[in-house]
Amino acid sequence: MENSLENPKIPAFVLVRPQMGENIGAAARAMWNFGLDQMRIVAPRDGWPNPSAVALASGAGRLLDQAVIHDDVAHSVGDAAFVFATTARSRDLTKPVFSPEAAMTKAAELISQGRRVAVLFGPERAGLENDDIARANALVSVPVNPEFASLNLAQCVLLMGYEWMRAQGAVVPEQVEMAGTVWAENSEIEHLARHFEDRLDAAGFFYPEHKAASMKVNLRNMWSRLPLTRADVQTLHGTLRQMVRWKERG
Repeated sequence: MENSLENPKIPAFVLVRPQMGENIGAAARAMWNFGLDQMRIVAPRDGWPNPSAVALASGAGRLLDQAVIHDDVAHSVGDAAFVFATTARSRDLTKPVFSPEAAMTKAAELISQGRRVAVLFGPERAGLENDDIARANALVSVPVNPEFASLNLAQCVLLMGYEWMRAQGAVVPEQVEMAGTVWAENSEIEHLARHFEDRLDAAGFFYPEHKAASMKVNLRNMWSRLPLTRADVQTLHGTLRQMVRWKERG
């Protein structure tokens, strides 16, 4: 089939001589998890289409329907300006070696320049052959346990897909789900601090008297360090009020 990367905004993932339909389906699912839908398949061992691939693709069956099948690696990357080859083994070939993160950062840079990028993934048993890798511009090596360096095909696809998403700035390093509340304002925390001081003062907490000032400073410093929400502040106010009511009933 003729092959052209119609959407140069994303890299094409090329599965070279995959042996199991289940792995092809799982790879499609992994690609679609990260918005990648340019799948190419080179000489699948069990032919194509493959029912086992469909079963594992789950909601990513569209990628299998649109996957382009090639007889050899050369044709599968013929329209690419830059080709990465994933490998877990050292090779007797002089080529730059990228980490997955650096490779997808480079891919994003090239694609932003209008250049097409493809990533080769080898067959499950032994990975890409040197003849395949000779057609790549650079290698991608995952830093794994050297005593067990083999990655499942879909796992490798998932890893590269995640790094692609990171390269787009689409991965937020940390966020907090606010669950229907907002962060407390400084004035609300100040009010809470005064409420605590008043109740602690009434309970005789600030003793001896010459240490009271430093104890209050320590408490204020503690409040300023806590990432309190408005709901937290209201809960703590309510707790103090209930404790006072309980004491007065006693």
